[in-house]
Parts: sequence; C-alpha cells; structure tokens
Amino acid sequence: MILNKIPNMDWSDWRWQLKHRIRDENELRKYILPTADEVQAILRLRERFRFVITPYYASLMNPEDPNCPIRRQVVPNLSEISDPIGTLDPLDEIEHSPVKNVIRVYPDRVAFCVNNECALYCRYCLRKRMVGDEDWVMKKQELKVAIDWISRTPEIRDVLLTGGDPLIFSDDRLEWIVRELRAISHVEIIRLGTRLPVTLPFRVTDRLCQMLSKYHPIWLNTHFNHPKELTVQAAEACNRLSNFGIPVGNQSVLLAGINDDVGIMKDLLEGLVKIRVRPYYCYQAQLLEGTEHFRVDIERGIEIFRALRGRTSGYAIPQYVLDTPFGKVPLDYPYFKGRDGDEIIVESYEGKEWRELNPKARRIGVVE
Repeated sequence: MILNKIPNMDWSDWRWQLKHRIRDENELRKYILPTADEVQAILRLRERFRFVITPYYASLMNPEDPNCPIRRQVVPNLSEISDPIGTLDPLDEIEHSPVKNVIRVYPDRVAFCVNNECALYCRYCLRKRMVGDEDWVMKKQELKVAIDWISRTPEIRDVLLTGGDPLIFSDDRLEWIVRELRAISHVEIIRLGTRLPVTLPFRVTDRLCQMLSKYHPIWLNTHFNHPKELTVQAAEACNRLSNFGIPVGNQSVLLAGINDDVGIMKDLLEGLVKIRVRPYYCYQAQLLEGTEHFRVDIERGIEIFRALRGRTSGYAIPQYVLDTPFGKVPLDYPYFKGRDGDEIIVESYEGKEWRELNPKARRIGVVE
C-alpha cells in the first residue's frame, strides 16, 4: 500500500493530510480494495452526499473487509440510495436558527456552526446537508453577525463551536472567534465539537492547545465510535489537550454493524477513560436521509447500556439519548419501579429488586 512511500514528516503534518485527502475511487484504491458495490456507490452518490477521507483515517481501514467498522463509517454504501423515512434536517435546525448557522434549542446555550468543512465526511453525518456545500460557508462578516447576535442575547452562557469542524480553521482564525466570544461577559463556557482527534489527530498541536488554554474555561467533545479508532496518535492528541487543562468528552453514535455490541461498546468506553476522555453521550442514530442501514432499534440500545451497568465503571458509561427538535431525551432503563407506601422499589443491575424505606419527606421546622 501507499503508506510505505510517504515520508513521516509529511504523514504527521495535518496540512499535508488535508491536501491529500481521498476524493474518488482511484485514490481509495491506494488504501483498500474497494468492492464493486462500493465503487458503484461512490459514483452514484458523489453529487448527493460528498465523499472525502483523510489518508490517516483510511490507513485504519481493513483493505480486504468491506464490513470493517472504520470503512463502513466513511466509504459510501448503496444502501444510502434508498431510505423511505429519512430527512435532510431531522432536528429542524434551520427552524431553530435566529441567524445563519446559530442553532438555539435551549434557552441558555447555542450551537454555532462556524464552518461547513470537516477533515472527512461521515456517512451518517447529521449535517450532511451542509458539509462541503458552498451555501453554508461562513464568511467573516457572517461570523461577525452571529457573534453580535450572541453578544446581544444575555441568556446565552454556553457556546458550542461546531460545524463542520472548527479545528479545520487555522490557529489564527480559530483564535479570533474564541477571543471574540470570550470578550462577551455573559458567555461563561466555550466548547469545541470536533472529530479531528479521531480522524486527523496531528491537528492537535502544542501550539493549538497553548492558544486555546489562554481562554479557559474551554471544553472539547470529540467523537470516537469504535475501539479501532483508539490509536497511539489519537491518544497523544487527547492527552495533549488534557495536559493543557482542556477536559475532553466523547459523543458517539450507536451504529448498526459498528458498535451495537456490548463487548465492542465496553472496549470503546474503557479505552476512552484510559486516555482521559470521559464518555458523555451516545446518540441514537437520527432519521437522516441515507442512513437506514445504520439505525439500531432503541430497545437494543437500552439493552446494551443496561448490560454495561455494574460491569464497568460508572464514569465510563455515557448517557444514551435521542436528539429531537425539542432537545435531547435520555433513553434510560427504568431502574426505579415505583412506590409502595413508605418504600420505593428499585432494580439492581443484576435484576434484583430492592425496597428502600423512603417516607415522603416532611419539611422539618417549616411552618406550613
């Protein structure tokens, strides 16, 4: 394969990686042996759902196995063509945008889509309607309009920079946005939502981390979906962020044939905490156009996370959620079974019932 021919200095340069991204079936053949169906999917879908992969991420794919969990996330599949119930904007994000690319679902926080580019395009991407599309490019004046709206909306205390992917920006461009937001007195928290620690870990440089650390509190959420993504390079990127005081969380998506298995999910979550990444959310896959083959029954998702309870550390278990146009809804197994007089009834992780004495509280010392 091509890897032996690339100098390490180039391979570990994030700009080289972006410049040499895979965009067609011929480039893909340098890394894997695509099936006839995969080639057909690339050709038929190239104008509909864009196809881009970083060389680094391509190197993680099994070249001979079309069911490789890395490969399935980024190589087009003919199943994307037929999806009778998927839509392009299942969360009605456009309807929740007071100005271009600012999404407000909750009263005190917004998602600010600062660009429309990612290092690669995941086939299940929630915002596939906008990634790589010129209509969603954010010019500097449009970024200023969005920042001005945030500054005039004092209820906003938490801003998530997302996209696309904010780390696609140069350090200087990203710092300008972060500095402008930090100057707003009511913005308490700035978060970055990025998949680059997974798909292009060389982007997480000391210079980037040093710059971000000037504007604390800064938080970062990334997006690992499978243990194969927990490489030495990805671990170094996450540890570098942590060493500069930037807490790292993970938001995965439950995906059929990739991580909808108790053992695989357990390995992923325990691997994350080893590199100081806190599992935060695991999302139910959305009713997004072209993603029917990725969706898992919600009952199966609840079973997976119920099976993990008590069998791995509590801080390694993310909250399984369904994102809706009205916000995130936890999809928890009902361990609380109800009340019987002064006792409440709960179920342990092993399915054992426990009754806890819990008389309805009286406000002692308070005159009613």
